[in-house]
Amino acid sequence: MPKTSISTTRTWVVRWMYAAALVHFLVGALLPWVANFALFNSYHQGIETAFWSGLAPVPARAQQVWWLALFGATVQCLSLWMWALIRIGDTQKNSSAWGWLIAGLVIWAPQDMLISLQAQVWPHVWADGFALASMLPPLVWLYRHDRTTEKTKHA
Repeated sequence: MPKTSISTTRTWVVRWMYAAALVHFLVGALLPWVANFALFNSYHQGIETAFWSGLAPVPARAQQVWWLALFGATVQCLSLWMWALIRIGDTQKNSSAWGWLIAGLVIWAPQDMLISLQAQVWPHVWADGFALASMLPPLVWLYRHDRTTEKTKHA
């Protein structure tokens, strides 16, 4: 592949990763505000059926909304760390920044998916699968590209 084409590809892949971090930031910022909206009723009911055989007690829904709001703040914070590592990887063409993002996904996703599968909460499994499919291949490409560039620079 010509050098300009690779450079253009890298630029677009990095932009994709910035977009992923921005989406995480926006979702994290919105979750505390929308966790109790009627839009999420079927989601909450799905979670409740995973843990309650009949109707869930009213405090269970309140606790679930609280956890979802709290999770939003966590996702928002995580997005800033993602953004920082993407920035380091982008500006310094540093493969270790991409490697740390890959490590985070590889540690998080299997655990999150297993926990969700055990509770039969399929929306979480699908969301995790989407996150992996949309972020892992670009990160691996960036890691390999910048690693190759680092090796040729030091050779």
